[in-house]
Amino acid sequence: SLTGESEPCARGPEFSNENPLETKNIAFFSTNAVEGTCTGIVIRTGDRTVMGRIANLASGLDTGETPIAREIHHFINLITSVAVFLGVSFFIIAIVLKYYWLDAVIFLIGIIVANVPEGLLATVTVCLTLTAKRMAKKNCLVKNLEAVETLGSTSTICSDKTGTLTQNRMTVAHMWFDNRIIEVDTSEDQVSASYDKNAPGLRALIRCAMLCNRAEFKLDATNLKKPILQRDCIGDASESAILKSCELSFGGVAQYRERNKKAVEIPFNSTNKYQVSVHESDDGDDRYLLVMKGAPERILDRCTSIYMDGSDLELTDYWKAQFNNAYLELGGYGERVLGFCDVRLDSKKYPKGYRFDPDEANFQLTELRFLGLMSMIDPPRAAVPDAVEKCRSAGIKVIMVTGDHPITAKAIAKGVGIISEHNETVEDIAARLGIPVSQVNPRDAKAVVVHGNDLKDMSSEHLDDILRYHSEIVFARTSPQQKLIIVEGCQRQGAIVAVTGDGGN
Repeated sequence: SLTGESEPCARGPEFSNENPLETKNIAFFSTNAVEGTCTGIVIRTGDRTVMGRIANLASGLDTGETPIAREIHHFINLITSVAVFLGVSFFIIAIVLKYYWLDAVIFLIGIIVANVPEGLLATVTVCLTLTAKRMAKKNCLVKNLEAVETLGSTSTICSDKTGTLTQNRMTVAHMWFDNRIIEVDTSEDQVSASYDKNAPGLRALIRCAMLCNRAEFKLDATNLKKPILQRDCIGDASESAILKSCELSFGGVAQYRERNKKAVEIPFNSTNKYQVSVHESDDGDDRYLLVMKGAPERILDRCTSIYMDGSDLELTDYWKAQFNNAYLELGGYGERVLGFCDVRLDSKKYPKGYRFDPDEANFQLTELRFLGLMSMIDPPRAAVPDAVEKCRSAGIKVIMVTGDHPITAKAIAKGVGIISEHNETVEDIAARLGIPVSQVNPRDAKAVVVHGNDLKDMSSEHLDDILRYHSEIVFARTSPQQKLIIVEGCQRQGAIVAVTGDGGN
C-alpha cells in the first residue's frame, strides 16, 4: 500500500486538508478501492503521480562512493605513492653507486611492480561473498557486495514502523468492561490471562464482538491447522483482530454464530461510523438480540444504560466520565478503540419472523446498553527491543521514520526502546511541569517526536539541530520524499545511514 498501513483510508468529495497527501478528496494511483464506487477527475498521470514521484526519487538517487570503495581508493593511492617513492629512491641510489643505467631502471620497475597488491581485489571479493552467503542464511538477500561492508559501517538506522518494527497484524491489546482496563493475553496457551473469563461484563462484550463481526477464518485445512494468531482471515484488519482474540479466549466463534443466526445487518460506513446486526439467540430468550460496534463516542450517544458487574445501570454523567477516562487512556497508548453495545428487542414490536429492512432501518437503534471498549494495535515484533538495545550499545543510533500517527508512533517507539523509559519529549516535560510546550527548552528533552507537517516547513539547519541534539528521534506522518530529506540530514552529520522498511520505503 502507499501508506504502508493495513487500514483502509476513507475518501469523499470534501476538502479536508491543505496537504494533498492528507486531504480526503484525492485518491492515489496504485491504491485499491476496498468499498464503494465513485466518479473522479484525473489530475496527475505517469511520473507526476505520487507513486511516479517516489519511483523517480528511487531511480534518480546518486549512489555515491561506498566506504569500502573510499578505503580501497585511499589504500591504492598510499601504496602507489610508497612504490613510486621507493622505486625512484633505489633508481637514484643505483645511479649514484655507478650501476649500469639499465639495471637501475630494472630496479625501479621491479620495486614498483612488487608493491602492486594484485591479490587485493580477489581477497576483498571473496571476503564480501562469504559474508553475503552467511547473510543469505538469515534471509537477507545482498544485491550489491559493496553494500555488505557499508552495512558493517552503519552508524544510524532509519527504520519504518509497520511490518518492520511491528508485526503488521492488528491485535486486540486492551479491553474496558466493569469499569476497569485489562490487558488482553495474546499467547496461544492463554497462560497469563489476569482476568476472570466468566465475568458477566466480559462475556457480554465478547458475545457482541463475536456476532457484530464479518471477519472469518479462511476455511482451507492448511490455514485452520495454523496457530490462531497466524491464520489468514477474510475481512478487514480490525475485525480479524477481534475474531482472533475471541477465538483465543473462548473458541468456537463460527459455531456460536451458527447457533445465533443473523436476521439483518447494516455494515459499517464512514457516515454512521457503526456496524449493527440483529440475531436470534440460543440462550432461551425468544427476543431478538441487537449488537452494535463502532466509534466509541457515536456508540455511547446511542445508549441510555451501561452494563456493570452483571447489572444494567443508568448511563449517568459519572459513567460517561469513566468512559471518557478509559477512552483517553487507551487512545494515549496509540491504539485504535472501538465501542460495543447491545439491546434485547421488544418481542411485541419485533416478533419472530419480523421483516427487518437494512435500508429503512426499521428497528431500534437508540436506547441501547453500553458494554465496553476494545482497543487494537499492531504489536512490536518480539525480537525488536533486544535488537534496538544491541544497536544502541554498539553506538548505532536508531531513528523511527513512519507515516503513522504521532501518538501511535510514540507508543510503539517506547514499546521497542527507541524512546527509553526515562527519557522525555518536550510534551512530556510540559505535562509534568504543567506549563505550555512553548516554555520548554527543546534541548532539555533527549527524545523528540517530529510531525511531517512541521518537517515540511523546517530548514536544513533546524533539522540538523534536531538530529544533533536529540539522541532518540521519531518522525511521524512523513512522506517518502521527507524520508529522503531525513536520510540526507543524517548524512550531513557524517553518519553512514541504513534504511529499513517495505512498500513505499
